[in-house]
Amino acid sequence: MKTIMSAALSFVLFLSSMSYCLAYQDVYEDLWNMNMDIANKTIQLEFLQQMQTNSLQAERYVNFTLQDINYVQEVTKMLKKMSKKVSKPEDIRDFMTGRYTSYRKFLDLLLQQYFLQGTPFIKPTPAMKKYLTTYIETMEKDPIYFAVALLPCARLWVWLANNLNISKTNVYFTWKEDNKDGHPEKHYKALLNKYLNTTQTIKYAKDLFQKQMQNEHDFFATS
Repeated sequence: MKTIMSAALSFVLFLSSMSYCLAYQDVYEDLWNMNMDIANKTIQLEFLQQMQTNSLQAERYVNFTLQDINYVQEVTKMLKKMSKKVSKPEDIRDFMTGRYTSYRKFLDLLLQQYFLQGTPFIKPTPAMKKYLTTYIETMEKDPIYFAVALLPCARLWVWLANNLNISKTNVYFTWKEDNKDGHPEKHYKALLNKYLNTTQTIKYAKDLFQKQMQNEHDFFATS
């Protein structure tokens, strides 16, 4: 009888410890830390290394920028839909609205900077098409996962800008300056840690985050 009670108590303590771990798990940081291998592979890509050494051909950078504009344009459209679609919970609704406003302003800035009008048609590369398709598929899931899908871009570009050794005399110094001061944790951390609170949701988020990190890698690799 004592053996049974001891086993039962051990099982209860195990469940309690699991609940404690989930409750205090920093999923936001875990997602990034588990994908540092992809981040390190990305920063070693030829495209970024040539940016660092100031030897990247201007034509390649122009093509990269056009694909980036297409990315921002398409994700802005998706965020507009998500901001209308999500009414509850309020914090996720506010997140979608806030990200849509931010992306819309950035898109307007890009279009003005490159003298583009309206919504220009830019044919996506296979890598970019694959990236955007993941977003489209994620729109049909729980809205918290769309936040997860957005995070790799927001986090990786800041990390790249801060870890590439691009001097002030480098023609790509502006790219570094434009991207190095982002603080994605202000928008994502509390939200993800609040709603990714079960083994199932965390696993799905980790798989999705890894997929989007790979999509980022492939975008740079094919630029």
